[in-house]
Amino acid sequence: MARELSGREALRFLPTLRADPLVAISSLTRDQDLVRIPLPRGNQLVLTSRPELVGQVLVGYQDNYRKARTYRPLTELLGNGLLTNEDESWARQRRLVQPMFARRRIDAFAPAMVDAAGSAMDRWAALGGGSVVDVADEMSALTLDVVGRALFSADLSGEAGEMGPALETVLTAFVKVVRHPLFLLVPDYHRWPTPARLRARGAERHLRGVVDGLITRRRATPAGKDERDLLDALLAARDDDGNPLDEQQVRDELMTVLLAGHETTANALAWTLLLLSRHPDARQRLVAEVDDVLSGRAATAADLGKLEWTSAVLSESMRLYPPAWMIEREARQADELDGISVPAGSVVATPPYLVHRNPDHWPNPEGFDPRRFLPGAPERHRLAYLPFGGGRRQCVGGGFAMLEAVLLLATITQRFELDLVPGHQPQALTAVTLRPANGIPMTLRPRG
Repeated sequence: MARELSGREALRFLPTLRADPLVAISSLTRDQDLVRIPLPRGNQLVLTSRPELVGQVLVGYQDNYRKARTYRPLTELLGNGLLTNEDESWARQRRLVQPMFARRRIDAFAPAMVDAAGSAMDRWAALGGGSVVDVADEMSALTLDVVGRALFSADLSGEAGEMGPALETVLTAFVKVVRHPLFLLVPDYHRWPTPARLRARGAERHLRGVVDGLITRRRATPAGKDERDLLDALLAARDDDGNPLDEQQVRDELMTVLLAGHETTANALAWTLLLLSRHPDARQRLVAEVDDVLSGRAATAADLGKLEWTSAVLSESMRLYPPAWMIEREARQADELDGISVPAGSVVATPPYLVHRNPDHWPNPEGFDPRRFLPGAPERHRLAYLPFGGGRRQCVGGGFAMLEAVLLLATITQRFELDLVPGHQPQALTAVTLRPANGIPMTLRPRG
């Protein structure tokens, strides 16, 4: 069903959208899976949770839809990395980066992933049973360690205490900018020196300093013929004319990996541990599978296909709490979606958070049921589930993220069960990713 809001309805809706986007878009699409909303200055927002229409925007007519203006504030941190760049410049970057995430390369990162998880579990063990940890913070630190070890051959664990708050400052500023009414009215509002932006600039300088240090140290110790990690591959990469990437291009890609490569997986794991605490039957099946497949040894890349329930648990968690909760595109030319006109310049939002809850494609859409993702489960529309996006801009690191999440969850499950602290109600924050707004404090229970 489709609906067009009147100007008066839109005025009532916009404050709710700024205050709590998840509640706003969920209530608006409860009875309609396609809604057009008039915005100030003649702009339009088109919102859809129908996979068929998602396919039109992200696949069928993807040349007509560029990254929406809401991504522009991210360029302050990420420059023109894969997440923010456009057109032929983006296509050249994608051709350079894609081979770096081939299956054989990804599998080679597995030992570093498991080692990082083992170190984190040793630290938890030293805290003692009954201790409380915030798994949102813990998973962020763990996945940052993985990024450092696997992609940069560097130990970032010591810098996690400073990098975590720096990323938090940047993401908080992003939320304030895109939710401010002036963002829709002033093209360069994200560059205004507001207090939040000034704080974010200092955090951005710190993060860029970390990345610049990695690049400088690596140039001093070149890899030779054998590439060790993504950083080596970027430094060795050549464009279509045989020229190496300049310093800014290398930095932009590393900044993108640093943010997207740990933030998304950290959130996926944190929400997964919360859901397992709330669904003890699913957790016990997970424990049984991990014990059966691994028999006490460390997980490897070869175990990925055997840990079917582990993978299904993570997939179902990302259905309910997709790390990339919103995908927005801007129409270059006028289009039409199921009879609703899409004028040029309109923003078309295809939020996975809603697509993953579309009742026409997901029975009991609010329920947690990993069986949906087991072999032999009923088929679904190919874009009814898009935790890593869709079309040619689908996340290049999706395979890396899934391997990492499965191996980390299996390693955690070998050593601990975690229970949500009674009375705490985690809340979701819609930033660049879907993050826990108030933490997820959980009690450690060592196994065995």
